[in-house]
Amino acid sequence: MDILILGGAGQVGTELQAFPWPEGVRVHAPDRQSLDITDEAAVAAALDARAYAAVINTAAYTAVDRAESEVAAAWRLNALAPAILAAETRKRTIPLVHVSTDYVFDGSGEGFYAPDAPVNPQSVYGASKAAGEMAVRSANPRHVIVRTAWVVSPHRGNFVKTMLRLANEREKLTVVDDQHGCPTSAADLAGALAAIALRMAGDAIAPTGTVHCVNDGATTWCDFARAIVAGAARRGGRSVPVEGIPTAAYPTPARRPANSRLSTQSLTDAYGIAPRGWEAALADILDRLIGPVRSNGSDVFA
Repeated sequence: MDILILGGAGQVGTELQAFPWPEGVRVHAPDRQSLDITDEAAVAAALDARAYAAVINTAAYTAVDRAESEVAAAWRLNALAPAILAAETRKRTIPLVHVSTDYVFDGSGEGFYAPDAPVNPQSVYGASKAAGEMAVRSANPRHVIVRTAWVVSPHRGNFVKTMLRLANEREKLTVVDDQHGCPTSAADLAGALAAIALRMAGDAIAPTGTVHCVNDGATTWCDFARAIVAGAARRGGRSVPVEGIPTAAYPTPARRPANSRLSTQSLTDAYGIAPRGWEAALADILDRLIGPVRSNGSDVFA
């Protein structure tokens, strides 16, 4: 069985390639130079090269603030590419698993967003990802759109690695404390994407539609930063205070959702996947980046 992974150099793509796939499953993750997914002819040729059982698309333009000035680039990768992938996979009856984002919501809702909540993106990035979702839904009925948020890992640039670096450089960190969301381990997300792709590849009537995949529980960016610094300190890292500030004190070109908490009940109902808590996922990432906890006792974050 052959599975095509797009965006293999990113956090999630890296974890997908490292995932312990069942015997007989071969994953292929061409880089951008080998396959331009915004080129319809190139995508068609790639899909004709092998009898792929499923395609997992993690590729995206994720520079949220830069997208405000690079509108065409964001829409090309986040909207045009999914449209091409959906159309070409449908022609070949290949199921498509496509990763999307919490930024499709405006963040004004209360509680945890369900997949069927109305979308209302407030940024170029969010609008382009919402358009990509619509393209996938329209062009390939055998799809699963997996929305996620706050993805972190030991790979590439992300919030965990940034906080660890800043904690070594500064005497105090200031982080926004009025944005609420759910951290997501790239490894845990990759495991869910793999399970969905394998199920769709082997079951013609596997559930389709939109689900959410984040680690269980919610926090703020400020409390997440505090957990990162505290966890690093337990592993011999430097401990610095983390001060909360309002979003208004840290203006950015793109507007962030104040509430991007996502409900994963749809994922559990459709695929039997119940993500673990974000604290445990963070502990694993810190173990990989720094090493194990040096003191006695469990790694429990306050």
